[in-house]
Amino acid sequence: MSNAIDQTRRMLSLVTYLRERPGAEVAEVARAFGITERELIGDLNVLPMCGTSFRGGDLLDIDTDGERIWWHNVDDVAQPLRLAADEATALLVAARAVAGLPGLRERDRQALTRAVAKIEDAAGESAESSARVGVTFEAEGQVFADIDRALSEGRLLWLRYWSHGRGGMTERLVDPIRLVTEGHTYLEGWCRTSEDRRTFRLDRVAEIKVLDEPANPPRLQPRDLSAGLVNPSADDPEVVVEVGPGGRWVAEYYTHDKAEELPDGGLRITLRSADPSGLRPLALRLGRDGRIVSPALLAEQARAAARAALEHYRDGAATA
Repeated sequence: MSNAIDQTRRMLSLVTYLRERPGAEVAEVARAFGITERELIGDLNVLPMCGTSFRGGDLLDIDTDGERIWWHNVDDVAQPLRLAADEATALLVAARAVAGLPGLRERDRQALTRAVAKIEDAAGESAESSARVGVTFEAEGQVFADIDRALSEGRLLWLRYWSHGRGGMTERLVDPIRLVTEGHTYLEGWCRTSEDRRTFRLDRVAEIKVLDEPANPPRLQPRDLSAGLVNPSADDPEVVVEVGPGGRWVAEYYTHDKAEELPDGGLRITLRSADPSGLRPLALRLGRDGRIVSPALLAEQARAAARAALEHYRDGAATA
């Protein structure tokens, strides 16, 4: 699996690659970039949300039928990028925030700093307001930095970790193996507390310490992550999601037990999740393109989250 920076680099290269190869085969592109077809499909799900305007115009119209990839508006987005004042501010604030991450490798920090300087020169006076705004990722960034140090120095980690499966905080001694990213960033390691290999989401780490004791994970075969980082078990709760034609990508991105065709061209997808509540963001992302059918409690939680988001949007529009 790659980290977020590797994925960003790959997607930038992917845009150039696809522009020059209309109708490229999924398998061929995956081989060219040294990734699995599943990782490539994940990138292709993100690219249509990218483009030359943060306001949503001129987005990349890229899709796939599972075998070939088609880019329908190559000429429309080929014009030089022009940043409005608010776009330049948003881009500079985000870039400075990422450059300040404690776990960012120095070569990536330097490259990002050079890019910020170029954007400031291009934006001129419109870049001044961005200097008065700051965003930090202190908690998760520090966790990342400590894990990265433990990996490089070969040291044991102590974690205070929120476990959904156990319903509360737990303390763990972990021999770190690697950091991987799939939607969230995870630590894969040997948990001495459980005496088994485990993955830990960084945003659920409440406290972390790099210990003086050397890490000594058992010799393990690298996990095959081609089917996803978190693989559900037969004992996990069952979740049923119905999606319209615009939500069929869910069956490609999520490991599932079955996907049944619906009359409107959508799918009824049955999957399992150790933490069904983690699928609420999926319902919000789908919007009108899908809904959670069962379990009933999760379906109601998703509806409540959607109503709350809509109210926040209306309140913001009213005060704008």
